[in-house]
Amino acid sequence: MRVTGRLLFISIAALASLGAMSQQRSDQPGSDKDIRIGNIVPYSGALSEFGAIGKAEAAYFDMINDRGGINGRKIRFISRDDNSDPATALQLTRDLVEKDGVQLMFGSFGTPGNLATRWYLNEKKIPQLFVASGDEELSQAKAFPWTMGWQPPYRSEGRIYANYIQAYYPRKKIVVLWQNDQFGRTLYKGIQEGLGDLNRHVLVDVAFDINDEHLEAHVAILKRADADVFVFLGVPSTAAKVIGLAASLNWHPVFIVNDASASIANAMAPAGLENSAGVISATFLKDPSDPAWKDDPAMKSWFAFMDKFYQVESANSSAALYGYAAAEALTQVLKQCGDDVSRENIMRQAASLRDYHPSVALPNIKMNTSPDSYLPIKQMRLVQFDGRSWQPFGAVIETAFTEGAAR
Repeated sequence: MRVTGRLLFISIAALASLGAMSQQRSDQPGSDKDIRIGNIVPYSGALSEFGAIGKAEAAYFDMINDRGGINGRKIRFISRDDNSDPATALQLTRDLVEKDGVQLMFGSFGTPGNLATRWYLNEKKIPQLFVASGDEELSQAKAFPWTMGWQPPYRSEGRIYANYIQAYYPRKKIVVLWQNDQFGRTLYKGIQEGLGDLNRHVLVDVAFDINDEHLEAHVAILKRADADVFVFLGVPSTAAKVIGLAASLNWHPVFIVNDASASIANAMAPAGLENSAGVISATFLKDPSDPAWKDDPAMKSWFAFMDKFYQVESANSSAALYGYAAAEALTQVLKQCGDDVSRENIMRQAASLRDYHPSVALPNIKMNTSPDSYLPIKQMRLVQFDGRSWQPFGAVIETAFTEGAAR
């Protein structure tokens, strides 16, 4: 067994020791004193910038415990580092279920790791809730009734960008730089499906690895194509480099970046605010680094939370806000469970959300689920960066896919 993964606990002195926890079996019901939640996140490795998701979730449940817990029960949140390795994710998940006795898995990051654990968790009838991935394979209610997504699907997001291009730049030349993994491929697939016949205007697409050392060469190749629209699909740290590189080459196309990279603090500012002006994206959560929200009551609560429970130098992490919003949604589910925190009722309540609005979601973005609909958030807004703030335009967009869509 791999034992190098970092283990994070919310410390609750009154609860049993780790030794006592590890002897408990996975089929035991929740106690009257706690709800045990498992989580897998890459705190190390190439995607460690998303470790902020797990840290924020841990801090959120720390806050909940500080307020007395949920329906009289404290949360024991156990988060482990899989270094983005699906085999490690599976082993760590088994340990969380069989040794630590978690009642559910929540918010685990990434498509490969969640797919690797899905069969096991469904066979064991363990809720795999609000996974941190936009892959529709993780929201198949009929085939995998114990696995539920959370955010808008990647393919739907890709179609939103395609529809935007069709509406505003129908005859313009396009280039695409996409991250060469399931995340990037799925986003790009949505764009290709949405463009349809307009795919003929995609002059060049370049796939890059997460640790690619040739970004400068890639951007130079794309610039030589003399395209009007540049679509980037990847993570914020890479987006910052690419936007900066394009500006250094005096290339100023219509720049589209995916939601995960639409962060002022983590992408636009590092690239240079002037260089980033005009960038287009689609999103569903508020950006904590956007001054537009400085007087927003929900964001004031966020900053107070970060100051008391997270305690980092900057409260502007979009990944941390994502974790906060997901933990808030799970808290709502657990509140709905009342005194029955059996796995069956947890899943039943997760599939019974009606117009639930996470406090840090954009206005009119709501969560809705049913036994046949495991895509909780199906809405996004198009936004454009004006050099200081994200400016929304157009109406709230209902994403284009539903469960069981053709693949």
